[in-house]
Amino acid sequence: MGFKDKITDYYTKSYLKKYGDRLTQAQGNVLSVKIDVKRYLWIFYVLTAVVLIKPERSKNIIKCTYKKKRWFKKPFFININQGHLVIVQALKDKKVRENLKILNIRNLSNRQDLIPVDQPQPKSLTKVQRVRK
Repeated sequence: MGFKDKITDYYTKSYLKKYGDRLTQAQGNVLSVKIDVKRYLWIFYVLTAVVLIKPERSKNIIKCTYKKKRWFKKPFFININQGHLVIVQALKDKKVRENLKILNIRNLSNRQDLIPVDQPQPKSLTKVQRVRK
């Protein structure tokens, strides 16, 4: 194992040790999306996105928030519309367990990622192909 691999492994283990019990994943259809970009002193941008998701075969509604701060450039958020099928990788909130803090979001309807991942896109659970015999 090289030096770069050792550092990557160390950061991965320490991250999982710190947030391992709070990591979660949610899949479902988007009910609503609200994206708000605020600009302070023409140089500091704050992007806040609130996504409401209804998991398949469930009556629950999950509120997911994404907050990104950036200097000089407007932060990027992927195109998500109502009805899209998404997978959200997030952290559970410490105080309120129904809120999720988005780390990454994968839009299965138009095959986009908020943070690109090298893994292939998973197939949707609702689109099962029949095999003819």
